[in-house]
Amino acid sequence: MKYIGAHVSAQGGVEMAPVNAHNIGATAFALFTKNQRQWVSNPLTPKSIESFRENCEKYGYLPFQILPHDSYLINLGNPDPEMLKKSRDAFLDEMQRCEQLGLDRLNFHPGAHLNKISEEESLSLIADSINMALDKTKGVIAVIENTAGQGSNLGHRFEHIRSIIDQVEDKSRVGVCLDTCHTYSAGYDIKNPDGFRQTFEEFDRIVGFQYLKGMHLNDTKKELNSRVDRHDNLQEGLLGMEVFALIMNDTRFDGIPLILETPDETRWADEIRLLKSLVR
Repeated sequence: MKYIGAHVSAQGGVEMAPVNAHNIGATAFALFTKNQRQWVSNPLTPKSIESFRENCEKYGYLPFQILPHDSYLINLGNPDPEMLKKSRDAFLDEMQRCEQLGLDRLNFHPGAHLNKISEEESLSLIADSINMALDKTKGVIAVIENTAGQGSNLGHRFEHIRSIIDQVEDKSRVGVCLDTCHTYSAGYDIKNPDGFRQTFEEFDRIVGFQYLKGMHLNDTKKELNSRVDRHDNLQEGLLGMEVFALIMNDTRFDGIPLILETPDETRWADEIRLLKSLVR
């Protein structure tokens, strides 16, 4: 079964996210559990935690249907010791928030080497950062999101993701989120059936579908291999709809949150209906 939703607002408290998801007809959702552009936020209150859990139960959202996203400031591969510690502390806080809310996964961008250390050194820092957070939490999977490869960002090759996973001690608590826009911009031609088949054969061979814990369904404003991350609304970007039809009719993408991050949130309800209509 496909679970489709969007990255909804948590303005007014995390407890509003399941309400906002329900209002657009979503069967999955993503959220920020804190302000994504601040290093430190106030702790979650017992009332917010209880209300979040109650609203999830009220609207039928189980943990596997929810894909929280961490702060954009965090860089777990940062070569600067002070900034790395800041990122690791913030990442641990995000993992602990998920733990408090009863969520079982946290989606994050792996990090960037900032052209100061090698890719391999930065990938090892990312893996070490994950290990440190896993040691201090329980039940939350660290879900690595593939990137478009903008700047010095890592994670745009499946080999990068595999390298991180190989260095994570508890393999049961690491996973992957694939973003359709990022995948295409990174050079994987998923917009046609042959490219789609080849890309996901490669993903399965290098990483493994057992690690796939979520997807972001976004069209793109940029060309194949542009290494630029610019989302577009469905039916308006360069990907077209065939890739989304292929995803919606492929059982390998069942049972995980499929999340829209398209730029016009007023269209999310329509885009969810559109994706559902693609199921043959």
